[in-house]
Amino acid sequence: MLRRLCSRRSRRTDHVTLGVQGVVIDEASRVLLVRHGYRPGWHFPGGGVERGEKIDHALSRELDEEAGVHLLKSAQLFGIYTNFEAFPGDHIALFLVRHWRHGRIPRPNAEIIRQRFYTLDDIPQNATPGTKRRLREIFGDTERTWAW
Repeated sequence: MLRRLCSRRSRRTDHVTLGVQGVVIDEASRVLLVRHGYRPGWHFPGGGVERGEKIDHALSRELDEEAGVHLLKSAQLFGIYTNFEAFPGDHIALFLVRHWRHGRIPRPNAEIIRQRFYTLDDIPQNATPGTKRRLREIFGDTERTWAW
């Protein structure tokens, strides 16, 4: 019995989660950021990979749900980051999205209250530190780190 309890407990604390986020880049090299209704700051659109879901499908689904963005070609994997401050086993796969179209612009709702394209010089001050860091890694000369 003790072995079963210990086994169950270790499984609960050893969970690994995976999320996807897309750096959607338009023809003017602006990036799309979204504001959530449930957490502060500006973020890349994205979300969790569901059980049994392929990672490319999760990215496509999240981009459509949050921003009305439809992929025209596969997105480029930029990196996989640990996000252990959010959850000890959390990881984020970050993709560069250069070939896309806007099928629609979703109305503000409880999840996404706003979306907007920003130039790199105009990124909002309240963009999250991880968002700002990733932009410097992608477009600047900042060395890549593997923690979100």
